[in-house]
Amino acid sequence: MATPARKGGVSLPERRNPKKDDGVLAKIAQSTIVAKGKQYSSDTMFVTKKLLKSTGKAAWIFGTTFLILVVPLIIEMDRDQQLTELELQQANILGTK
Repeated sequence: MATPARKGGVSLPERRNPKKDDGVLAKIAQSTIVAKGKQYSSDTMFVTKKLLKSTGKAAWIFGTTFLILVVPLIIEMDRDQQLTELELQQANILGTK
């Protein structure tokens, strides 16, 4: 039904009530399966965010531990290897083995 026209105005049709939509999509959106799917996806996102945060923390701990403990060991082993090679070169120059 149209609303009565105002002076110099245009009559507009009545607005539909957007909350009372009995279409197929509205029925599907209100189904319990869709509600459970939304809840599961929300729970999955929450767990994923927590997992990514804890994975990031673990990676940071591993990285800093590696830098503090392993890198100095690698440097020391490299120095030892260079010293051994230098001694071998000196021994070859002097003619002793």
